[in-house]
Amino acid sequence: MAPPVRRLHPAVAAALDAGWILVFVVLGRTSHTEGLTVAGIARTAWPFLVGLAVGWAAVRAWDRPAALVPTGVVVWPVCVAAAMVLRGASGQGVVAAFVGVALAVVGLGLLGWRVLVRLPGHLAASRSPYRHGDGGT
Repeated sequence: MAPPVRRLHPAVAAALDAGWILVFVVLGRTSHTEGLTVAGIARTAWPFLVGLAVGWAAVRAWDRPAALVPTGVVVWPVCVAAAMVLRGASGQGVVAAFVGVALAVVGLGLLGWRVLVRLPGHLAASRSPYRHGDGGT
């Protein structure tokens, strides 16, 4: 039986997801020496942040924001797919290698923190008074 999912306020979960997207963008821009200006980060991040919002809406993530299934496993590919469509439409370019990297790195973050909050003794364990949804799997 899977361990219980810690209950997190949807705003905290959304901040964790969006924060990981920003980490992904900053790492990517740094590795390609594209610079870390606010405008550059925003230009790279917006398709992923919009994709993240689409993924959240598709699975109603606010009901069970910390659930690995269905929340994490739906938000992750929807986010990346929507981001690639938006990148292509906005002239930012989409190549197969980038799609693969985006799937791997975005998946690591969006699924990773959801796995971590399932671990016994995690810092978030039962500390949140928030009781939205059951947070189950």
